[in-house]
Amino acid sequence: MVKIRLTRGGAKKRPFYQIVVADIRAKRDGRYIERIGFYNPSAVGGEEKVRVDLARAEHWIGLGAQPTDRVAQLLATAPRPAA
Repeated sequence: MVKIRLTRGGAKKRPFYQIVVADIRAKRDGRYIERIGFYNPSAVGGEEKVRVDLARAEHWIGLGAQPTDRVAQLLATAPRPAA
C-alpha cells in the first residue's frame, strides 16, 4: 500500500518535513516515490509554512494512496493556487 506521509529533516529542535508518497514498508526517512511538498512548523515572519502540489496529491489519492492524519489536515488547510 502507498501512503502520503511526512519525512523529517532539519536541525535538532528545528524540524522541517517533506510531504512524500512512499510505500508503507519504507523507513520514515527512507526511500520514497515522489516528493509533493513540504511543511515547516517553525516558520516565522513571511516564511511559507506549507506548500503542496495539490494536483499530484489528488492524482495519488485517486490511485489509492492513503494520507496520514497529519497530512490530511495539511492538505485541507493548504493554500489553493490562484486560478
